[in-house]
Amino acid sequence: MTVMVPAPSDAAAPLTAARRRAAPPMWAVVLAACAAQFLVVLDVSVVNTALPSMRADLGLSAVGLQWVVNAYSIAFAGFMLLGGRAGDLYGRKRMFLVGLGLFTLASLAGGLAQEGWQLLAARAGQGLGAAVLAPSTLTLLTAAVPEGPARARAIATWTAVGAGGGAAGGLVGGLLTDALSWRWTLLINVPVGALVLLLGARWLRESRAGERRRLDLPGAVLVTVGLATLAFGIVQTEQQGWAAAGTVVPLTAGLVLLLGFVGVEARAKSPLMPLKLFRVRSVSAANASMFTCGAAMFCMWFFMTLYAQNVLGYSPLEAGLALMPSSLAVVVGSKLAPRLMRRLGARNVAVLGVLVSAAGFAWQSTMAAHGSYVTAIMLPGIVMMAGGGLAGTPLATLATSGAEPSDAGLVSGLINTSRVMGGALGLAVLSTVAAARTGGGTSPEALTAGYALAFRTGTWVLLGGVVLMLLWLPRDGRARG
Repeated sequence: MTVMVPAPSDAAAPLTAARRRAAPPMWAVVLAACAAQFLVVLDVSVVNTALPSMRADLGLSAVGLQWVVNAYSIAFAGFMLLGGRAGDLYGRKRMFLVGLGLFTLASLAGGLAQEGWQLLAARAGQGLGAAVLAPSTLTLLTAAVPEGPARARAIATWTAVGAGGGAAGGLVGGLLTDALSWRWTLLINVPVGALVLLLGARWLRESRAGERRRLDLPGAVLVTVGLATLAFGIVQTEQQGWAAAGTVVPLTAGLVLLLGFVGVEARAKSPLMPLKLFRVRSVSAANASMFTCGAAMFCMWFFMTLYAQNVLGYSPLEAGLALMPSSLAVVVGSKLAPRLMRRLGARNVAVLGVLVSAAGFAWQSTMAAHGSYVTAIMLPGIVMMAGGGLAGTPLATLATSGAEPSDAGLVSGLINTSRVMGGALGLAVLSTVAAARTGGGTSPEALTAGYALAFRTGTWVLLGGVVLMLLWLPRDGRARG
């Protein structure tokens, strides 16, 4: 039997044209994705300079202050893979709006908090919203921009804005706390979040995985609880050390839960995380590289801020301003990366970026207790962060270019998880290294010695990342197996 295929009618032409006109402008998609990513990364550190004011206003203990930061980061790290897969199954635009709405409402609740527990609950809610939102920002961007130079430029902008959010946290927090109140470090998200919500609802177009399937609930529970428990164990090292039961138990439990997750995924008919993803060389290698490099680069802002304030005597606001050249260097490196990728390839640009960053770390490790701003903060900071910008764009491009479209949200959540978990582990390890070298001393010389050792250790971590990338990353970004 012959199936007659009707010729396209004249009526179909206007419909096709209407659909083409209905396509959202690329700039609007990039703007919405980048604005949301900026908010997500900014709130990792924006509250740091406001912590003393929060303590005085809400009567928080020293442990409670630490949990103002940790409640966000643990929820963020724990739910990110689930957030990425939810976007694949239920719609990336829908999850973008849900995540941003939750993040905005939690910011409002935190800014209005009258008790310490209310602030901590709001910070956890922010982290949950960020975990749903962050994977969707990258997935919507890559879905809207065709693969090639245009997508590389869009990812470069996304990378630069995200890194800029992390760098600007201390400065923004200091300005808002000094000029208004600590509450505005959270309330500032409300008008910005509402504006991005309107832009997203108007301009973003829905996309999801091609096949409809149910959420792998056992896998979702195991990976979420496992990552959150592991993140909890990592942050406990700062309070209790690596050998304490309060650290060892959650670290062990988190690893056991993640191993159980792998076992469940190997047998599930519709797994949350198809293990075949890790046979895609670009995905597995880029995530391993992001984890390794993030372990060092994430710590730069932390130790540089401590050095500026505790050794050189800068105020929180002065420390934030001192790091602005580094923030600009991230943007420059990220925007330069796509041009170099067209000439050198993604792998070579990633390697070059990490080498540049390692040179900056080595330079920073020569810091002195009475160093000058230009040679002890500005110039090495520029080198470190220019390299970080160069490396971030090709790694994100490689991690998202090798997977099937139906796994785009999951892969975006995975690369974000690798960066966050690598940064959390790196900060815990390098803080321990610095504290061991300081030996309890509080003099500028003792503190400088500890910070310098942390940067030297970070240099070797980055060089290890270079070896990993040279051996594992595919040359063309598309190799499998």
